[in-house]
Amino acid sequence: MLVAHTVRSCCTGSMTQDLEAPASQARPAAQPRITVGAYLATRLVQLGAPHLFGLPGDFNLSLLDEMLAIDGVEWVGCTNELNAAYAADGYARIRRGIGAVVTTFGVGELSAINGVAGSFAEDVPVVQITGMPSTAAQSAGALLHHTLADGAFDHFVRAYEQVTAASVVVRTATAPADIDRILLTALNESKPVYLGIPADVAVSLVSAANLRSPLEPFGSNARQLQRFTEALRQAVFTAPSAAVLVGPRVHRRQLEPVIRSLAEAPGVYIATQSGSKAILDESHPASVGTYLGAHTRTEAARRAIDEAPLLILAGTIMSDLLTGFFTHRFNPDDAVELAVTWARVGETTFFGIQLEDSLRVLNDVLQDARLDPLASIDPGRPLVAPGGAGTTPLDHEAFWPAVQGFLSPNTVLVAEAGTAFFGAIDLTLPDNSDLLGQPVWSSIGYTLPATLGVCIAEPSKRAVLIIGDGSAQLTVQELATILHRGLTPVILLLNNGGYTIERAIQSPSAVYQDVTPWNYTALPAAFGAADRAVTLTVRTRDELAEALAMASSTTDKAVLIEVMLPALDSPRLLTALGEGLSSANAPVGAGATTLAPA
Repeated sequence: MLVAHTVRSCCTGSMTQDLEAPASQARPAAQPRITVGAYLATRLVQLGAPHLFGLPGDFNLSLLDEMLAIDGVEWVGCTNELNAAYAADGYARIRRGIGAVVTTFGVGELSAINGVAGSFAEDVPVVQITGMPSTAAQSAGALLHHTLADGAFDHFVRAYEQVTAASVVVRTATAPADIDRILLTALNESKPVYLGIPADVAVSLVSAANLRSPLEPFGSNARQLQRFTEALRQAVFTAPSAAVLVGPRVHRRQLEPVIRSLAEAPGVYIATQSGSKAILDESHPASVGTYLGAHTRTEAARRAIDEAPLLILAGTIMSDLLTGFFTHRFNPDDAVELAVTWARVGETTFFGIQLEDSLRVLNDVLQDARLDPLASIDPGRPLVAPGGAGTTPLDHEAFWPAVQGFLSPNTVLVAEAGTAFFGAIDLTLPDNSDLLGQPVWSSIGYTLPATLGVCIAEPSKRAVLIIGDGSAQLTVQELATILHRGLTPVILLLNNGGYTIERAIQSPSAVYQDVTPWNYTALPAAFGAADRAVTLTVRTRDELAEALAMASSTTDKAVLIEVMLPALDSPRLLTALGEGLSSANAPVGAGATTLAPA
């Protein structure tokens, strides 16, 4: 179905030829035509991604005009291109689909490339759309602004080739095929892609015929899927029980319902990596919580994975922060592994198998196998608020239990890399909640613009952002967009006077660990939105409790709570992992440890 747009028709042949044609000769009806910009926008609407995050620039204005002429497309203007890329990433994660960022050539797309690189590292299908100079200007090697003044226009698309799964500079003659191929790559591989669209191409007319059929991800190779099923069945039916370690790629592929079904199979434990925490409600009997190697909250939960008779890795990423700095005791080579586009059982790899299909097969096999029932495992009790006077200054020991008590079902908890993320991992999230973070790319400042994307993608859930002062100073301008769009997240800004995670690694008193002091609670007023937010600063346990109670009852405004914490204080996991972070950065021969499975 075509989205409403002014569709122009072109008839072949001149008027004279038409008049001279025999009356009895039937002519084929003219195919509907649509501009390239409108074609792209229609595809995004069909894919459930009607929001465009970005900034205007002279090379993308015609493109934007064409895209915004499509019914349902909505512009989300951001304060800079990096923030727009972060917002599109957060949107895509919660929407479980594609996010789109639109920039101008050169200066705009280079500002966004860090955000797109993060999407690549964390398997988020963001489409970077760059408005480029006209094909004539490029062919002539014109020395235009926003270029390197060398007559070359391929520098930046080549840069994007390093951080995207596919890229193309669109030509009018092949535009529908170019756009469809690139978007299908994003869908199939859960990776970002790049579309460069010259200004003249954006307004050129192309056939709209392809738009009659929405894009769909490719299926698995039937023969390979059959062979995989046979190998998996043999592995499962010879094991007394099984454990499934679920990674963030399952979340990217919208496969939470399959995990919930897996959890109902007898004899199956489910653990998650921190990048996919709460993909299964943590209250479920089969859930053993978040697995972090030696830093898993309880020994019983750790052993459920490390000592599983049969371990299945589903969409996992075996990186440092997701394995507790490689302190996992299982050998990944011995596990069944389900990746986005392939699967492995023992030493045999089956290519051309989508994660959707391999997980479906796993579910069918486990339900049929009816493995031995497992003993209940306590993954770790929720944090309990410590005793002590309510006027005691805040620290992490008091802060995180208070947050645990504040969270309610249907929440998206957004936790910034560092102190916030490591504290959030130890929380037990309420049912139907998500944890959004960036444990692989870990670019500080990501989460505040990502919260914008989260609020737009899933307005039925309330976003709760926990971010440090150092991180906030990178991207806090996007708070203005959040407020002026009438969005109502709760923001807990941890003010500890600098980069606590870096202090935990090395040189805690170094001058570069400090950040300039800001009046954070004055930011909504500075952004011209004082009436759209409630702001507080808290220093004691009682003040925090009162502020969180206020946040719970305030749903028509954003809430910004500045939480004053000691500079060198940190949550449990950050303290435990600080040694691993420090060791990873130590020079060879200076006491560095080998980062390998324990």
